Amino acid sequence: SHTFGMAGFFVITPIEAQRALVVRILEHWRSGAGLRRMPHRSEALAICQGAESIEAVVELITQREGRAPRRIVTAARAPDGDKLACGFREVSRLLTAEGAGPSLILFGTGHGLTDSVLLQADVLLEPIIGVAGYNHLSVRAAAAIVLDRLFGVRQV
Repeated sequence: SHTFGMAGFFVITPIEAQRALVVRILEHWRSGAGLRRMPHRSEALAICQGAESIEAVVELITQREGRAPRRIVTAARAPDGDKLACGFREVSRLLTAEGAGPSLILFGTGHGLTDSVLLQADVLLEPIIGVAGYNHLSVRAAAAIVLDRLFGVRQV
């Protein structure tokens, strides 16, 4: 997220013990031994925080930006319903257009985002498709690929 200039990165989980773990990990890299060992990681993690729900993050962004973010969801599979997936170029233009406003790009782990989250989205981003037909990537790998496709500098 920091590499591509994102304003924030949220680890969202309703499980209090997991949010506490996020806090511990962030403290390690921001002020603990991790900071002394790898100070540049602290800079990258300055934009990261834990959150209890998507709604809490939407509210935080709305307060900070003065309007609700556009919800963009990612999925390795198409959701139930009639929402059509948008291509990376189309979404990149949407995000970088003048006056585009804030956006929240949501990634799932494990079994992905629930259908209810997918259906509440403003934009469904097309899945990452490789050549081998296997697209069950870790969330970290998927996020890196998606952010590069949306915001990366292309040299021709």
